[in-house]
Amino acid sequence: QVQLVESGGGLVQAGDSLRLSCVVSGRTFSRYNMGWFRQAPGKEREFVATISWAGGWTDYADSVKGRFTISRDNAKNTVYLQMNSLKPEDTALYYCAASDSRRLITRTQYDYWGQGTQVTVSS
Repeated sequence: QVQLVESGGGLVQAGDSLRLSCVVSGRTFSRYNMGWFRQAPGKEREFVATISWAGGWTDYADSVKGRFTISRDNAKNTVYLQMNSLKPEDTALYYCAASDSRRLITRTQYDYWGQGTQVTVSS
């Protein structure tokens, strides 16, 4: 079984930065492409970013492109989401997720999910 634990969320002002972390345990971390998703109150969960198992490929939602950066450290079993120039509309519960690395990076096919970390951006 794979466990994912997110951290790093908080309350910030518009224009500030945050870095989210997600530590993965239970299976070999490099077996998984990793993704970040978010869900705002009253809305469906949406894709934010993904990174391949070795870190060579990334993909971003248009709404965060140029502001957010996904990265990973396979030695630490950790994936990160650096969020800059935060906007109130970035307010959401942020989840990390793991996808079998035998797939290409994907926005939709994930096998394991964390519990989420709350990000709140005030105007």
